[in-house]
Amino acid sequence: MSHIAVIKVEIRDLEAIKSACRRLNLKEPVLGTATIFKTEIEGVIVELRGWIYPVCCVLETGEIKFDHYNQQWGDEKHLHRFVQMYGVEKASLEARRKGYSVIETPLSDGSIKLTVNVGNGGVL
Repeated sequence: MSHIAVIKVEIRDLEAIKSACRRLNLKEPVLGTATIFKTEIEGVIVELRGWIYPVCCVLETGEIKFDHYNQQWGDEKHLHRFVQMYGVEKASLEARRKGYSVIETPLSDGSIKLTVNVGNGGVL
């Protein structure tokens, strides 16, 4: 049986953040405080490619705090790519923790299809 799912991503898992950063060849994320437009925010700091200021993942709320000044300080496509990789990594980590295998297929539109094999021929 096959299912199509739409996922709303909340950034709450440090290991998935680290994995997403490795896949995107970004610097290792760090726990700390970032200044986002004059506001100090604590969380996991991620430096996106081409961005002047980092983004801050607030694990308690699942939010990403950032300021790209209407994309003048950073291209939003890099943020979307990070969120996509986080979602792929988080879903894969959770599936593997349950003993399932995961097959990842990149699609021509830039999206990623994950096939989760649950055993006994079952597919999610």
